[in-house]
Amino acid sequence: MSILGKLGGAAAGFMLGGGPIGALIGALAGHFLIDREMPTLAPDEAPGVVFTIAMIALAAKMAKADGTVTDDEVDTFHRLFRVPPHEQASVDRIFRLAQGDTAGYEAYAGQIAKMLAGNPALLEDILDGLFEIAKADGVFHPGEAQFLERVAEIFGFTINEYRRIRAAHIGPDKGDPYVILGVAHDANDNEVRSTYRLLVRENHPDKLIARGVPEEFIRLATDKLAAINAAYDKIEKERGWKK
Repeated sequence: MSILGKLGGAAAGFMLGGGPIGALIGALAGHFLIDREMPTLAPDEAPGVVFTIAMIALAAKMAKADGTVTDDEVDTFHRLFRVPPHEQASVDRIFRLAQGDTAGYEAYAGQIAKMLAGNPALLEDILDGLFEIAKADGVFHPGEAQFLERVAEIFGFTINEYRRIRAAHIGPDKGDPYVILGVAHDANDNEVRSTYRLLVRENHPDKLIARGVPEEFIRLATDKLAAINAAYDKIEKERGWKK
């Protein structure tokens, strides 16, 4: 049965109690299946259809996260989300309908997370695919970063797990507090604290003044110390040290 055929059965109400996925399927069914017979969706087909629609919609909204959907992003979606040639037009219709804006992406991510509960490896595979779409146009936009961080959170990944996944695709984030301190994300509390204290001692302006360095270096050290303190403060909050 074709994807649109399965959508017809889903739109008829089998195992879909509304929500964004049901609404998307209903819109497609109403637009493309008018005057067609809607086949019955078998019980073992419904979860796969829901997952497929949610995944296509999430990818479409990822492409829209920077405000513009480029040909490179669409091509990357096609490369990652392989479907039989006779289904391609149906998948493209879903993609176009979902890419109107990013609204509702959290619900799609939540549906996927629910269906793949207990399977973090596959959820990470999905994040990997979304990162590939995000960087397809050569620019990693702040809107894309916010989108992906939120999806990772919905999928159940910790902030440091997200940073690890992001680094594998984009490289280290210069704003990452662990990168600023030069410690690993899984460094223990004592290592983080001792590294922070060492950096403060080495970069304190008073120490540089005592060494007689030029004023410009003192200004740079002051800025660097502020970044070090801000990074440590962020880690304190993330790890629950700060009450």
